[in-house]
Amino acid sequence: MDLHSWYLFSTVAFLTIISPGPAILLAINNGLIHNMRGVAISSLANILGLFCLSSVSMLGLGAILQTSSTLFLVMKALGASYLIYMGIKQFRNLSSVFDNNGIKIEKNSLKVFRKGFMVCVTNPKPIVFFTAIFPIFLNPTSALLPQFFVMTFTFMILSFMTLISFAYFAKYFKFWLSNEKRAMIFNRISGSIFIMLGFGLLRVENKTQ
Repeated sequence: MDLHSWYLFSTVAFLTIISPGPAILLAINNGLIHNMRGVAISSLANILGLFCLSSVSMLGLGAILQTSSTLFLVMKALGASYLIYMGIKQFRNLSSVFDNNGIKIEKNSLKVFRKGFMVCVTNPKPIVFFTAIFPIFLNPTSALLPQFFVMTFTFMILSFMTLISFAYFAKYFKFWLSNEKRAMIFNRISGSIFIMLGFGLLRVENKTQ
């Protein structure tokens, strides 16, 4: 992969990553609820999920997903159900988001990791992205495996930095939510957004069919 193609791919990847979605919203929630260690754990889980999706896309699942309406529907249902579940749970949390802040991450690191990973891998949109975008930048006359790792790790690094940044700025402004009433309003708004993202995911169509 030449430098010009890498720059272009990085730009496309960055614009895709910073667009609003479940991962960004989860990063903001993590920044408010957990310390930066918890944020890092969730962000690491997310980019590991991206590596899994990129790998299966390159191995052919992306092509299968684009041609199989049943599999695409199952993936949509799983992803939407998980987002709606998270949204309802967040919406019903009427207490402050800062309760037990100093203890929560130490006891639930695995739970934080699992949530970050699940938010990523239950979304079929990244698979479609990897399947649609990667071939555009691949040079068929060069070895494919090095190109795969360059693009995948570029995407992962950009994703990790973006999630950490959103979480950090959320933590920086969290003093505004130290009031319990404001925290409850935030829970309801963010929960509603998760639910809307879930229903929005159900509306995603497989455009290749």
